[in-house]
Amino acid sequence: MKYYIKKTERGLLFQNGDYIKSLEPGKYSFLSFLKYKVVILDVTKQRFNVKFDLDILADDDKLLSELDIIDVKDNQLVLHYIDGKLSDIYETGKYAFWNIHKKNDFKIIDMTKPEIGEDIEKNIFNSKNIFHPRLRDKYVEIHVQPYEKAVLFYNNNFVKILDAGRYFYWTKYVDVTADKIDMRQLQLDMTGQEIMTADKVTLRLNFFCQYKVTDVLKVTLDIKHYVNQIYILIQLILREYLGAIKLDDLLKMKQEVADYVLSRIKEKEAEMGIEFIYAGIKDVILPGEIKDILNTVLIAEKKAQANVITRREEIASTRSLLNTAKLMDENKTLYKLKELEHIEKICERVGSISLNGGGNVLERLNELF
Repeated sequence: MKYYIKKTERGLLFQNGDYIKSLEPGKYSFLSFLKYKVVILDVTKQRFNVKFDLDILADDDKLLSELDIIDVKDNQLVLHYIDGKLSDIYETGKYAFWNIHKKNDFKIIDMTKPEIGEDIEKNIFNSKNIFHPRLRDKYVEIHVQPYEKAVLFYNNNFVKILDAGRYFYWTKYVDVTADKIDMRQLQLDMTGQEIMTADKVTLRLNFFCQYKVTDVLKVTLDIKHYVNQIYILIQLILREYLGAIKLDDLLKMKQEVADYVLSRIKEKEAEMGIEFIYAGIKDVILPGEIKDILNTVLIAEKKAQANVITRREEIASTRSLLNTAKLMDENKTLYKLKELEHIEKICERVGSISLNGGGNVLERLNELF
């Protein structure tokens, strides 16, 4: 049997199924009865793709010098680069690649170490990347926003605090989780809180509190559901304080109530890892019957105020008339001028006047009016 091996090829010689040696480019002839077989491989196809165990090549130093062999362990992942460009990703197994025309580089990743460092390009985790389908079940991405911090855990054990950024972790051998904490100023709203005052009036209160997380570890490791804890703390303080004052006092001193609650919860800041900034009462919602009573009281108060103002004006008007009367009584000319003023006002409303006979016109007009 004759074989011709090109310059871009290599041959593997077998006899009776056993590997003998590699064949370089050239012409070869073998007697068929000796049961020789030649497997010709294209070295331009970088992968040395054969269906036998690579260990049978162990004694062929010439062939091994033209191959780069990588043995990937169970806990490893290997990135294969050809002339500096990522070509493929390999899991457990033994692989060989021709190094005759192109250069091979390998990056071995230990997946028992979860953190994926900066030396690995993150483009391979892009959903549009051809390698992503083979990786998506092997890693987790943690994206921390600029206003957040994240508490990182390996197998439920605290590792470190993450600042803003994108982080990638292998999850095949380690369970990686993260609790994100919003570091902005936040607001807790308490709506419809039913509270009884000292005078046995049951009302509903809408309250709010503004706060900010200052200790990420405390609110994550030491306190479970810290928002619920804040809620309950404020609720208890409100019930305690409002239960000791009357409804009228509450309506007059809403800001004082809010300041008291804020001062009390500030005592817990260091313990909870939270800074309390401001608190206030939004609404006091009264039962229907209490609201009707208060409206009746308010109407009565306004009517009483209106009556006081009316009486005050009547008194002032009467006093003014009295003073005018005294002046006119003491001064006849002033009296006469006032009389003429009234006649003028009356004449403005009269269309025409008919007088018969002679005499003083002004006296007759005076008598007429």
